[in-house]
Amino acid sequence: MKLLSVNIGRPRPNPWKGLESTGIDKRPVDGPVAVTAPGPKGTGAVGLAGDRVYDVKYHGGSDQAVYAYAREDFDEWESELGRSLSNGVFGENLTTQGLDVNGALIGERWRIGPDVVLEVSCPRIPCATFQGWLEREGWIKRFTQAVRPGAYLRVIEPGEIRVDDPVEVVHRPDHDVTVALAFRAMTLEPKLLPRLLVADALPEKDMEMVRRRTNA
Repeated sequence: MKLLSVNIGRPRPNPWKGLESTGIDKRPVDGPVAVTAPGPKGTGAVGLAGDRVYDVKYHGGSDQAVYAYAREDFDEWESELGRSLSNGVFGENLTTQGLDVNGALIGERWRIGPDVVLEVSCPRIPCATFQGWLEREGWIKRFTQAVRPGAYLRVIEPGEIRVDDPVEVVHRPDHDVTVALAFRAMTLEPKLLPRLLVADALPEKDMEMVRRRTNA
């Protein structure tokens, strides 16, 4: 398990949400990249130095500090879409190899390289910017149906990461709530929401939604 690429965003106009910019256009970079906890949502800060988000209401902050997507899932999409998909094109910071990102447990921790520890916090929920960026009508629906959302992570131990760093799972919590299960519950199958109550590493806003909708 390793990092195939570390990707940093370049600001682009965002006509799909009526915002001035988006950071979804992420490109692989060489050399080490500093990783730190960005603090609360609302400032645009994220976990990787040199990157940021512009839709500050819905993106960024400590619970969405880093976004990871598996190269194996890209390969599946390439077959379906009939087009090449470069690392970073889904707006992910980390493109991984050999790691079951969607099968990761909420609260699972990964050590990347010698220093950095990240914790899986929640799945990515697709938005209009994502659909517009890929220039594919109906992409939000298709991406949701596939249940390959990728994972947001929070920073537990800061440091530096770089291409080819090994990824090691150093902690798995004692429940069965995976990224894919959480995504299904939040989108396609709300009957699964009660199962998320044991995943205490979910962001508080998500857990509040689960409690409200399950009367827990």
